[in-house]
Amino acid sequence: MSVNLSFTIRGLVSRLRITERLRAGQVDLAGDASGTAAGPGHLRYLLALAEAGLLAQRGHLLPWAPVALGTGMGLYFALPAEPGQTGWIAVALAGVLGLLLARRLPSGFVPLAWVLALVASGVGLAGHRAWVVAAPVLEFRYYGPIEGRIVEIDRSASDALRLTLDRVVLDGIDPARRPERVRISLRGDQRWLVAEPGRVVMLTGHLAPPSGPAEPGDFDFRRAAWFERLGAVGYTQSPVLTRAPPGGGLWLHRLRMRLSDGIKARIEGDAGGLAAAMATGDRSGISAQANEVMRDSGLYHLVSISGTHMGLLVAFVFGLVRTSVALVPPLALRVNGKKMAALVALPVATFYLALAGRDVATERAFVMVAVMLGAVLCDRQAITLRSVGIAALIVLVLRPESLMNAGFQMSFAAVTALSVILGRANWTGNGRWRWAAPVAMLVLSSLVAGLATAPYAGAQFNRFAAYGLLSNVLAAPAMGFLVMPGAALLGLGAGLGITQPALLILELGCRWILLVADLVAGLEGAATSVMAPPPVVLPLFTGAGLLLILWRGRMRWGGAAGMALALGLWAGAGRPDLLIAPSGGTLAVQGEAGRALSRPTGDSFVVARWLENDGDLAGPDEAAGRPGLDRGDGLYGASVGGRTVLLVRGAKALAGIAGCGGADLLVTDQAAGARPCLVLDPDVLARTGAVAGWVEDGTLRLVSAEEVSGDRPWTRAGRDGPVPDLGP
Repeated sequence: MSVNLSFTIRGLVSRLRITERLRAGQVDLAGDASGTAAGPGHLRYLLALAEAGLLAQRGHLLPWAPVALGTGMGLYFALPAEPGQTGWIAVALAGVLGLLLARRLPSGFVPLAWVLALVASGVGLAGHRAWVVAAPVLEFRYYGPIEGRIVEIDRSASDALRLTLDRVVLDGIDPARRPERVRISLRGDQRWLVAEPGRVVMLTGHLAPPSGPAEPGDFDFRRAAWFERLGAVGYTQSPVLTRAPPGGGLWLHRLRMRLSDGIKARIEGDAGGLAAAMATGDRSGISAQANEVMRDSGLYHLVSISGTHMGLLVAFVFGLVRTSVALVPPLALRVNGKKMAALVALPVATFYLALAGRDVATERAFVMVAVMLGAVLCDRQAITLRSVGIAALIVLVLRPESLMNAGFQMSFAAVTALSVILGRANWTGNGRWRWAAPVAMLVLSSLVAGLATAPYAGAQFNRFAAYGLLSNVLAAPAMGFLVMPGAALLGLGAGLGITQPALLILELGCRWILLVADLVAGLEGAATSVMAPPPVVLPLFTGAGLLLILWRGRMRWGGAAGMALALGLWAGAGRPDLLIAPSGGTLAVQGEAGRALSRPTGDSFVVARWLENDGDLAGPDEAAGRPGLDRGDGLYGASVGGRTVLLVRGAKALAGIAGCGGADLLVTDQAAGARPCLVLDPDVLARTGAVAGWVEDGTLRLVSAEEVSGDRPWTRAGRDGPVPDLGP
């Protein structure tokens, strides 16, 4: 194999070295190209053009490194099955081949060899990360006693307090099969519970494996849970009791909660919850209504500690230290105020990272800020595509799964676009319009960041905030001049026992942000729901956008065409004609009036995802009243693609029909046994997951969620046997 590989490399190198002779004028292109249209001369000419284009990228190649690495990681996550031994050997050989070619190819083509090596490295890093975080996943539904240590506190989508526990103990389950972490929503009266990290609690509750997609190709929570080492989710309606007080560990988590509780005790309502979220990362104090208006107004990114918070905090500390140095002339003459400010701001950012709990978004923000401060210390420009590329490389190496995270996509889209704008624009102003430069910078930055993140927000959350620019322009001054300075002053004042001025500044800023969110969200058409895009849209849009921004030369304008093509594919995308819930208790068909739902209650999360992916703002009640389904007592029928579909709910309704009730496809939430048609009952649906039906050439084609999700580590838990074939 090594001999063949060596001959292959030599042959490729000898052909590509022709381009060096082309540049030296030793090859007559016109003479060589006078033969056939696909002759050697044309090939040499194309190779020469390719090398010339690659040579033009010299000095601008670093930002392409995370692109290549991320491409490999994306390929790993897109695989239909986990690579076997042969697959991993092929990946390793591809990486080695890239390194060998980097030493043998002409200088112009060396970047292509590094691309191959980085793509292979991306696949390997993602696979290694998936193996390293592997932890047991509950394979069945469990009801009984649960014991564990609180490590995280937040709120669910239904506004219920939610605890994440580690050191889990489940009755009758072997420790080797016991989940490492579980997440439990608290229902009922829990007033006596002191929820704080480190406290060991016990309760009686329901647990189940992390749920699969609501429809084929939709967001797979199992993958996110796998990388969080979250092996089960559930709820409890019983009191949560303390088994042991907090021990010596998790002291930073407890400090965060104490600071959060202190802020919420002094600032009432959602303003206190928002202040606590921005200062400490604890979002448990924000109500569901406040979260909703923040989303509809385009300000929800302020709730999660990310680049905005970290950047503003560091900017405040940086400016404060640099100004303080400048105000002392003897010190200013002997000390580089800029570097001194960076040296002080870096540990502040590190403490903020530790205090906020080191979640993915905060880690990403810290890495970006640390790279920028490092650039200042090295006398380099802080905000450049090069620094963004370094930050992306670090984040991807540490957490390859971040690539699939909406926060990663949106934050790097925004900072990449902003680095281009800030690097090319002159913000100093001149003459009498100098005062307008900061205002113009604020408006343009908000516009650019909003446009850059809009496709990702629409694809990931099916929501577009029509007045996001307006709300961000109105809220940004409060964030920059009140909230983050107030949080920094609160940290300084807490040590001196002087907190009231900082709390007042913090409260004013948070109340203004909530007021802006409430007013903007109340405008007609503030929130628009958008249809879920086909899987190819985001990768195509991202790759084309990177080509437009990073490439040097006329070929970059092909990126604009690629972005337009991606948006066109999105606009022309269709939705499934039939959707079946994984419980077997709900189905929906697409009609002229929109998606018609079999019933208004049950499978609430799945139904909400269906309507969101349709770009439909209707609720379950409205969707259940639409035409398209024959609704009876436990029986729901429809004709889709020439096939009759019948949903039967409940044992009594199932016993009342003979065979399949005249249907070609029988869906039921009861065990149906063998019948003279295709049956989707709980036993089958447990292996297929949600099912979607597409009418193609007048025929209904069924696709299961598990068929699309493939055979991956996070999809295997609880799967009893192979995925059934649903036929043509």
